[in-house]
Amino acid sequence: MDRHGGKSRLAMTGAVGLIPEKRLAFSWPMSKSSDKQGMPQDLQARTPYVVLARKYRPRNFDDLIGQDIMVRTLSNAFEMDRIAQAYMLTGVRGVGKTTTARILARALNYERPGIADRPTLGIQELGVHCQAIMESRHVDVLEMDAASNTGIDDIREIIEAIRYKPASARYRVFIVDEVHMLSKAAFNGLLKTLEEPPPHAKFIFATTEIRKVPVTILSRCQRFDLRRVDAALLERHFAGILGKEGHTADEGALPLIARAAEGSVRDGLSLLDQALTLGQGHLTAAGVLEMLGLSGRGAIFELLERIFEGDAPGALASLNALHDTGGDPLMILTDAADAVHALSRLKAVPGIYPPDFSSADRTRADKLSGAVPVPRLAIAWQMLLKGLDEASRAPRPFAAAEMLVIRMCYTAQLPSPADVIGELAGRPAASGAGARRGAPATPAQPSIQARSEPATAKPSQPQFSTFEDVVAHAGEVRDIKLKIALEEQVELVKFGHGFIELHTLDGAPQNIAQDLSRKMQGWTGERWIVSLSEDRGLEPLGSRRRAANAQAVDDIRKHPIVKSVMHHFPDAEIKGVRKLD
Repeated sequence: MDRHGGKSRLAMTGAVGLIPEKRLAFSWPMSKSSDKQGMPQDLQARTPYVVLARKYRPRNFDDLIGQDIMVRTLSNAFEMDRIAQAYMLTGVRGVGKTTTARILARALNYERPGIADRPTLGIQELGVHCQAIMESRHVDVLEMDAASNTGIDDIREIIEAIRYKPASARYRVFIVDEVHMLSKAAFNGLLKTLEEPPPHAKFIFATTEIRKVPVTILSRCQRFDLRRVDAALLERHFAGILGKEGHTADEGALPLIARAAEGSVRDGLSLLDQALTLGQGHLTAAGVLEMLGLSGRGAIFELLERIFEGDAPGALASLNALHDTGGDPLMILTDAADAVHALSRLKAVPGIYPPDFSSADRTRADKLSGAVPVPRLAIAWQMLLKGLDEASRAPRPFAAAEMLVIRMCYTAQLPSPADVIGELAGRPAASGAGARRGAPATPAQPSIQARSEPATAKPSQPQFSTFEDVVAHAGEVRDIKLKIALEEQVELVKFGHGFIELHTLDGAPQNIAQDLSRKMQGWTGERWIVSLSEDRGLEPLGSRRRAANAQAVDDIRKHPIVKSVMHHFPDAEIKGVRKLD
């Protein structure tokens, strides 16, 4: 407003006229290269670039990839007229939560001449409200970003707006993105309206942190978990987009982008956009690897071959070569762990390769998996996981990666326990030449000898010939309290058929004699007399067993094979000795 109370107007040099309020109009000098409206043809032909993630955003449920269960559920709900008042869409970034919310808003408000006036998922053609909803400018479809509108006052605006019927559409749809960022007061303010909204209102929530949403909100919504999109499906999707854009890609380039996307369509399209710019419209595997800071799988296999051969200088040279070409140490170790996982799966299920393996990768993987036994792959997997954690916390991640490679090389030269025992017993080592030829080792099966059981029927009552039989039976019937008392808190004075005499120690139950007598009669069906004596008896059964086990351990340490094993594995410890049948 100017000082006279009128609206201020702005005049510009070269303008068509006075420009009221904020509306600006421009004119250009007329020339031979201008059209009849006066705009230069080169400027008129120039259109702003739209990134692939926005240009190929799904417009209907047919375009939404990887979410078949959600689409089928919603389709059945619309056909059966079982449309909920609120929906909760959750999933990782870039799987299509906000896009799905807008498509769902289109389906709820779809109108087109010649079709029934009801919500439908058949929205392939644009309806009356579709374009405005997709451009987020429809008056009856309100989008709110909960990350920047977190308070109760923002929810009050929704509660106030929900009272009014839609201006032109069938429903008033409220889309709240990143709903987990609402405050506690905002969530509480939304509860009653969300549970019993007016029939003309629908809510669609989207979040990446479903655990931060109160259960009181979740219980009022139909929840859909949008899944990560499979890498093979992403690869086909990216190939289709390349065809529409008129670009090309070498074999192996798109699988790398699909794998780096980690199930996110938007992340994958952003990477594809960047790779197309780098390669000037043509994707190469080398260019994508360089852009992502990844290592070629062939170089990773070469690194693993040097490690499993125990070639420390060669392994360090391979690691340095990967680092010199721009490979991040953490990504190199991650790729190595992925390769070890793939090799282990090949050992367990031959012929099952990751979907992004090329023919050369499969040949290399078959050769390496055939040469390395499963125990060594398992050790490599554990060391890589621990090394990744160390490298992520180290001040110099590459130095930590080098230390890990050195440890893995020297560990590869150590014999496994099975190798040591096999060599001492005169058998070929499990990780020797036979295992390296690629034949999967068959685990030794214990020989089971058939035992002829007597044909006589098993006695119905247990027979106790020793005190140890009584203690063992207490354990079999799960009377643990009595078993511990008999093992550790009493000394056996006398034992015979129908009588037991005990000497109790500190901590023994006061009624142990009555309790044992009653249970013995119940177990055997005969009367047993259990008495307590002041005379000392045998050392408690538990102490005798521990002493016998310690003596057995001392004796077995003197065995030549065990001494050799302990020499190779000085930190090993003998826990116990048991006799084999």
